[in-house]
Amino acid sequence: MAQPHPVRVIAITGGKGGVGKTNVSLNMAIAMASMDKEVMVMDADLGLANIDVLLGLHPKYNLQHVIRGERTLEEVIVEGPAGVKVVPASSGIKDMAELSPSQHAGLVRAFSELNHKLDVLIIDTAAGISDSVVTFTRAAQEVIVVVCDEPASITDAYAMIKLLNREHGLFRFRVLANMTQSAQQGREVYEKMVKVTDRFLDVAMEYIGSIPHDEYLIKAIRKQRAVVEAYPRSKAAIAFKTLAEKVSKWPVPTTAGGHLEFFVERLIQGNHYNAEVMP
Repeated sequence: MAQPHPVRVIAITGGKGGVGKTNVSLNMAIAMASMDKEVMVMDADLGLANIDVLLGLHPKYNLQHVIRGERTLEEVIVEGPAGVKVVPASSGIKDMAELSPSQHAGLVRAFSELNHKLDVLIIDTAAGISDSVVTFTRAAQEVIVVVCDEPASITDAYAMIKLLNREHGLFRFRVLANMTQSAQQGREVYEKMVKVTDRFLDVAMEYIGSIPHDEYLIKAIRKQRAVVEAYPRSKAAIAFKTLAEKVSKWPVPTTAGGHLEFFVERLIQGNHYNAEVMP
């Protein structure tokens, strides 16, 4: 690995679609990059990639070309606002669990040859609790669960936490309330979740804040820009900056588990696990 120091790998997940995972991933990434962090975002929605669309980017190649051995990871990376590096998702590979051994090797080789100095790798997962989502999430060191104040979002987020805890041994989850009307509403969403997880699961839940509903966020999306860049003084932008500051203070892994090869190894192990349990 060309990485001289540990890399914090954070998976952004939530279960239900439409809760704003990609906006959280991008705005947090750009806010952290503005704090002199070297940040990369990986679009892990392998079927419906949307990071490039939200930023108005037009990547020529994507992760599919890397796995096929047609391009290096360096060649598919595109640069976004504040110098954030973006790994565009492939649209031709339905599921990470279906990769062949040679494709696994290609993925490992791609990351091992990465020359970018990185502090943070943010994984923007797809909606749902497919094998692909589980694989990427369990490979990360930190899991941020994005949830909204609606029954379907809370139910799906709980289902994701339950699966990751009982089937894959994940214990710690950070909860971010999104599109809230007030700080109090965000805290109440978290308490609704904890009431259920405390009763049925053995997990450590941590509330890391809320992102308010903000018309400027919608305006930014229409402009194909991140709100922290387009409207830096908006309520949502300020909340994202606060979140980024909080995340940047989390302890940095000091063991081998903090390096990128560990993340990739866990990806591959996750795929082997999924292949074993498939009928």
